[in-house]
Order: sequence, then structure tokens, then C-alpha cells
Amino acid sequence: MKQLKLTGFLFFFFLTESLTLPTKPQDVDDVSITQKFIEDNIGYITIIAFAQYIQEASFEEVEMLVKAMTEYRDKCLADMTLPECSKLANDVLLENICTMEGLPQKHNFSHCCHKADFERKHCFLHNKKADVGFLPPLPTLDPEEKCQTYKNNRESFLNNYIYEVSRRNPFVFAPTLLTAAARFEEMTKTCCEEQEKANCFRTKAETFIQYLKALSSYQKNVCGALMKFGPQILKSINIAVLSQKFPKIEFKELISLLEDVSSKYDGCCEGDVVQCIHGRSKVMSHICSKQDSISSKIKECCEKKIPERGECIIYSNKDDRPNNLPLREAKFTESENVCEERDADQENFMAEFLYQYSRRHPELSTPELLRIAGVYEDLLRECCNTENPPDCYRHAENKFNETTEKSLKIVQRECEHFQISGKDDLKYHYLINLTKLAPQLSTEELTFLGKEMVTALTTCCTLSEEFACVDNLVDLVLGELCGINENRSINPAVDHCCKTNFAFRRSCFEGLEADKTYVPPPTSQGLFTFHTDLCQAHNEELQRKKDRFLVNLVKLKPELTRVELQSLLMDFTNVVKKCCQAQGPEACFKEEGPKLSAKSQVA
Repeated sequence: MKQLKLTGFLFFFFLTESLTLPTKPQDVDDVSITQKFIEDNIGYITIIAFAQYIQEASFEEVEMLVKAMTEYRDKCLADMTLPECSKLANDVLLENICTMEGLPQKHNFSHCCHKADFERKHCFLHNKKADVGFLPPLPTLDPEEKCQTYKNNRESFLNNYIYEVSRRNPFVFAPTLLTAAARFEEMTKTCCEEQEKANCFRTKAETFIQYLKALSSYQKNVCGALMKFGPQILKSINIAVLSQKFPKIEFKELISLLEDVSSKYDGCCEGDVVQCIHGRSKVMSHICSKQDSISSKIKECCEKKIPERGECIIYSNKDDRPNNLPLREAKFTESENVCEERDADQENFMAEFLYQYSRRHPELSTPELLRIAGVYEDLLRECCNTENPPDCYRHAENKFNETTEKSLKIVQRECEHFQISGKDDLKYHYLINLTKLAPQLSTEELTFLGKEMVTALTTCCTLSEEFACVDNLVDLVLGELCGINENRSINPAVDHCCKTNFAFRRSCFEGLEADKTYVPPPTSQGLFTFHTDLCQAHNEELQRKKDRFLVNLVKLKPELTRVELQSLLMDFTNVVKKCCQAQGPEACFKEEGPKLSAKSQVA
């Protein structure tokens, strides 16, 4: 494979589906460059697709598929008239996976291989597992060893990195993973030239990990919305996001852009890596070809090469609100003919309302904009059946303000809790809450969700745009909890909040109590059996073990109060401290473990 040149191959990129050049009359230069990029990076793209579809596959098995797909590429580049070269790239990939000897049986996906076309693709999609606790820990190398490995065999080093990250992030879009690989290589090059290599890797890795986590959460949330609620909610999300970012875009132009943006998600959310890359490129071409009418902030971005301009645009500032834009759009609340206009084309009417409201309110979160659109739709449904509709909907702004006030109070309460409690107590609060709400989730998932809630508040609660920041990030955490697949089931109450109304799921979760259907395990399953590995754990690792202990304690004793649970957590901390300082730690743990277990019985 050639040099991976794709810093910034990110977030908005979208074109067609096969490895061959499309025949539609599009921007030929952009299409050709995107196609060349795919051909040059077919190895990396194959690794991502295979590792995401079959997460259990070994690196050696992935390398076998890379070889087969590279041969396919070379054959088609030599003679595009061959029958197999007219197939969609994802179909070729899945065919090759299914024909690898013994692989479908070994990794339990034979049932997918017996299907065809859409059913096969859908089956492989549902084979993906968001909870990757079944995989071994991510391999870690000493910095010196890492640098030597990179120097000795760059290609194998990067291939292995992409494989390990892809199988642990099965729903992240391929362009994002390719960007992550490019950033990882840049980080490796930089840090391997430093004397303090370990410190360099540690410092740069934190930003890098946050970048990947942020995009992963957003992509899973949007794909989950698409899978559970269909294309209409996806369209609404994109209207809100694009209208805020590009407030001077005309509605007709926005609708045209939405066709490209929405179609991209079909490939990206289904794991069709080639269609995803093509689709993103199409969106970028659209935006840059109309930049004068879309945004004044992206000129420099659009002058960059295709693989770099996507990240530039997504991280560009929101455009300034047009000076001639009034604070309210009168046609939606003051016109006498609102009901007639709505009835003429309800979908388009509601889309325009969301567009007009979003471009006027850059301070609101995406979920809040969707809530207001929902409130307006319900209000019109009621008003248009009255004798005097205009008199009814004329007070719509009051309804919108009430909705925002309710959401604002939730955020203010959470931020006050953060200010009073501090980071650790806040984390324990959310670990207990989330485990009581959804004890069926794995310990890994629950500890992750608890940490993400804390990250949302610590990131946002001191910012001037506190409300939008908190509401957007907490919505992503709920998206992680609800999952991406439409058939994911946790418990009746949580499922109801996840599947009933996308915009209002936050307020739904606010009203939930501990799951009444949950039956705890009959025994402690070794929860109070401690060993000297606790003494070897560094601060971060020990903290992870404390978090796991608390979550598993809630699963075992869901009836305990928050005070009782935190008291037992403190006792656990004291046992670890006491025994690790004792002359015989193992004997100390054997003595103290049963005492803590007994205390939990009477707490």
C-alpha cells in the first residue's frame, strides 16, 4: 500500500458504490481523486471493513483478505470489462469473506453467507458487537519498542494498528478511522524523534483518543437514530445541524444538500466503506461548489485537497447570522394561513420551520431544536382542529420558551451537582444511577457510560454555551446507552425511552427509576474475593477496579441506597490500602473480603 495521505478525511465526506468510476455527470476531478484514493488505500479499507464485520478474526486472516482484494483491484484496473469488475465493492468483499475456507464456521457467521444482496449486508451489520469486552486488551508496546517496530516495518505496524482500532470500533465510519490512522502515524513519527518518548506519546494520545471517541459517539448516535426511527429523523438532525452552521444558506439549497448528506448515511451506517468514502466526497464537492451561497467561512478549506478539506470544514466556525434575518419568522406563528400551508405539504413545511428556527438560535442544542419542532407539530395538530386556529397558534413562542426552560433547568441542576460534588463523587453518582436503570448492561458498558457523563459535565459546565454543550454531549451518552441496532433490548422502561421519541428521550430518562424487572445474581460471583493484583495496580488502573466494584455491587445489591453503596465502596478502598501495606497482603485479603461481604448483607 502507498503512503496514507488523508489527514482530515473526515465527517462530511460523501459518491457512488462500486470500485469502478461512476458514470453520472459529476465533478470529474473530485470523482477521479476520490477513486484514486480508494484504489491506493484498498488494503487499509479492506482491513477496516473485515475487522468491523468480523471482530473475532485474527490479523493473519485479515491479511489474507487484503491480498485477495488487492488482486481483485489489480485485475480490474488491468481490464475493467471483466464481469466481476461491475460488482459493488462491498458485495465483492463479503463474497471473499464468505469463501475463506472454514472462516464462516469458525467465527459463526455462516447464516449471513447463506443470504444474498441486502439481506446479507444487513446480517453482517447485525453481527457487529458494540460491547467489545470479549476481545483481549488492546496490545501496548513500550515506546522504544513501538518506535523500533515502526522503523523496521511501517506497513505492518500501521496495518496492525488499523485492525486493532477497527475491531474495537465497529460502527465508526471508515474515513474517520483512516484519519485516525494518519494522525497516529504523525504522532508516532513525532514522538519517536523525542528523547522523552513515553511522555510525548502520553500527551498526544489523550487528544487523539478524545477525537476518535467524539466522532464515534456522534456517528453511532446518528446511525442509531436512522436505524430506530427511520430517514425522517435523520433529515431533521441534519437540517438542525446544517442550518446552525450555515445560517445564510437558502432553504432550497439546503434541501438539495440534504439529499447528498442523507444518502451518505446509508453506506456509512451499514458499514459499506467504499460507498461511505464516495458519499462523503460528494457532500464536500457540493458544499465547495456553492460556498458563496452557503458560508463565508470555508473559502480556505475548499482550496485544500480533497482528503484534507473535510476536517477543515467541520471544524470551521459557524457562519455569522445574516444581518437582515429577523428574530422571528412570522409565517409560522402570525400568518392566517398556517394550517393551509401545512396541509399542502406537511413534510416540507415542518422542514422549513426547523430550518428557520435553527438558523436563528445558534445557542440551542440539536436535541432542543428537535424538541421545539415536535412541540410545534403537536400544537398545529391541535390548533388546526379548532374554530380559530390563528388565535391558538399565535402563542407558539411561549410554548417554545417553556420547552427550552424545562431543558435548561435539567442542565443547570446537573452543572450545580457537578460544582458541589466534584469529579469522583459525580462519577459514582452516575455509575449507581445508570446501573440501577440498566443493570442488564455489561460492567464495561456501564463504567464507560458513567465516565462519559462526567466528561460531558466537566467539559461543558464552565462554558458560556453551557446549555447546548451539555445537552448535545449527554444526548450522545444516551445514544451509546440505547445502541445502534433497532432490535437492541435492555429492559422495558429503558427500551421505551430509547425507541419512543428521539428528541424527548432525555426527559424520558429523567423520569426513570430503578428497573423493577431485574433479578440480581444469586451469589456474589467472586465480588468480595480480592488478590494482590490490586496492590500492583497504578492509580488509573486501581480507579477502574473501584468503578467496576461499585457497578458489580449495585448489580448484586440493587436495593441498597446510594449512601450504603458509597459506604461499602469506601470500605473496599480502605481494605485495599490496609492489605497492600500488610506484611502478607494475600492473607489479609482472605480475611477482609468475607467481612466486607457480610457487611453488604446487613447494609
